[in-house]
Amino acid sequence: MADLRVSTTDPDASPMHQKNKSTNRLGYLTHYAVDGGKARVILDVLVTGAEVTENLPMQEMLFRSAFRWQLRPQSVTGDAAYGTRENIAAIEKAGIRAYTALPDQGKRTSLFTMEDFVYDSEKDLYICPAGETLRRRGHDRRGGYVRYAASASACNECPLKSRCTKGPKGRWLSRGLEEEYLERVRAYRQTEAYRKALRKRAVWVEPVFAEAKEWHGSRRFRLRGLEKVNSEALMIASGQNVKRLVEFGSPSPKKIAKAVALRPPEKPSPHPLRRHRTIPTPRFSTR
Repeated sequence: MADLRVSTTDPDASPMHQKNKSTNRLGYLTHYAVDGGKARVILDVLVTGAEVTENLPMQEMLFRSAFRWQLRPQSVTGDAAYGTRENIAAIEKAGIRAYTALPDQGKRTSLFTMEDFVYDSEKDLYICPAGETLRRRGHDRRGGYVRYAASASACNECPLKSRCTKGPKGRWLSRGLEEEYLERVRAYRQTEAYRKALRKRAVWVEPVFAEAKEWHGSRRFRLRGLEKVNSEALMIASGQNVKRLVEFGSPSPKKIAKAVALRPPEKPSPHPLRRHRTIPTPRFSTR
């Protein structure tokens, strides 16, 4: 679509999908990296063309913010758009917990999804809801998947076949080479820390975008060109952080990112240079 429609005034803008609308508009996507503290300090901003997949900038913004502000985040939160296999694997490998929502596969099909099967890591096989085993049947090196399948005879005689597969060759599963990280995130779902992180994101992070649109004019860029709109987005985010700087009055901030991003000016030395008192010399006059 980006190759078919080009703006005559801003060639860098590309078609973006609008919810509840049948037409597309040319524009950009703005991405924010926000600290998880109560101050909601904006750590990084990136504007991309609308044709760029939303999940691609996540790793760059995360590791750039961690390097720039010398942070060691313990967890990262994002919606289902950022919960891709590549992002989750990179975050978990860095020792950070990926508290990201995963796409709900159950809404895409009425059949059993991969989450309905139990993986046995010791035997390297899957167990289906009916108790049958799916053994390893090869791998796809190009796609990075390992394929598992059950016997066709067992699937054709299974009473749950109508809910599992429609093919006569039995049920097949494709397991990614980094599927273990996705399973780790699925295990996070049962923890209160994961649920709290998603609640905080909905209450603390989403309003930051609404604030930029309603109060700072981020709904429509005034400049044109990818480089200039990135500069404008940085200025808008800086204005949002300035408002947080005004509220920054606590002597000992609880969040490192807040202290670094909104560092107050250094206080004068508690031991100033001692100045000697000068005694005015009396003046005498004779008449």
